[in-house]
Amino acid sequence: MANKDKKLKVTWVKSCIGYNNKQALIIEALGFKKLGQTRLLPDNDSIRGSLHHIAHLVKVEEN
Repeated sequence: MANKDKKLKVTWVKSCIGYNNKQALIIEALGFKKLGQTRLLPDNDSIRGSLHHIAHLVKVEEN
């Protein structure tokens, strides 16, 4: 299980156009509004599961 104090720095780097609509909904659910935007998200299992589905669209760095 991931550490509660840790954060993940997630950057949206590739457009969802041409991919499954579910992936676009995951991007929106994570709070992304524009391509190139970076968000600090908590490091937990639900976030990691979402990121697993869109790994080809985002860049993830652990802090």
